[in-house]
Amino acid sequence: MIDLRGMMTESRNPASMDLDEMSALQIVTVMNSEDRKVPEAIESQLPMIAETIDLCAKGIGKGGRIIYIGAGTSGRLGIVDASECPPTFGVPSDMVIGLMAGGGDAMYKAVEGSEDSRELCVSDLKRLNLSSADTVIGLAASGRTPYVIGGLEYANEIGCNTVSIACNSNSAIGKVAKIKIEAIVGPEVLTGSTRLKSGTAQKLILNMITTGTMVRLGKCYQNLMVDLVQSNSKLKVRAQNIVIDATGVSREEAIEVLEKADGSVKTAIVMILADCTCAEAQNRLSKAEGHVRQAVRL
Repeated sequence: MIDLRGMMTESRNPASMDLDEMSALQIVTVMNSEDRKVPEAIESQLPMIAETIDLCAKGIGKGGRIIYIGAGTSGRLGIVDASECPPTFGVPSDMVIGLMAGGGDAMYKAVEGSEDSRELCVSDLKRLNLSSADTVIGLAASGRTPYVIGGLEYANEIGCNTVSIACNSNSAIGKVAKIKIEAIVGPEVLTGSTRLKSGTAQKLILNMITTGTMVRLGKCYQNLMVDLVQSNSKLKVRAQNIVIDATGVSREEAIEVLEKADGSVKTAIVMILADCTCAEAQNRLSKAEGHVRQAVRL
């Protein structure tokens, strides 16, 4: 039998010992107070998160991918983060991938026992034709999930960069990964419910990793997302607003240039700021490896 009592994520929180007797306002007050500790717990891990961003960007530059592996809440967070990258950054759907113990069905309903299999994650990674250019990031609040350990071990064999994200110190996944991130957020308000502070910490870290990686890959200009996909009316207006904010032109001109740029926000911005044609803007962006600021300066 596994003894979880030594883990911080399984310990009892002194601030919520009377949780069952609290009013709704008292419950949310103690939760809010505990949630404030999450950014502080992440702060000490920023150097490792930054190192992860650099590795991810270099890997993608070589044709690699970011692959999250996890179970339960951790697995779901990886899938959510991966699914948000294509519309936000205009990247292919297979550039950032989330794998979850139990497969797609486990996203909505627990698949019992799936997280306890090391071999299952190996099989999942093999189906993706894992390569040494990929960065595999293991997510487990407890830091001991067998599914994640097995996946990280296999990724190491392939020669991938491997990263672990846990909420316990000296985690088992941290001993396997080449980079370990351990955000110690303390006991949960509801004992052992790691979808709370631990889940929040993992979500914030994943936000940093993919956003930082995409920035390094030229997916933003200033602080504007310039590779977003205009898949609905809201995003079409957002694309216009981005061109307006980046260049100072009127909405009418932004719409006109976006049409000439075949809907590419990035190309439209370079056309305006460098006062050039669509073809020249595309050529500048190619030489600048997609970075708008450098393309304008050429």
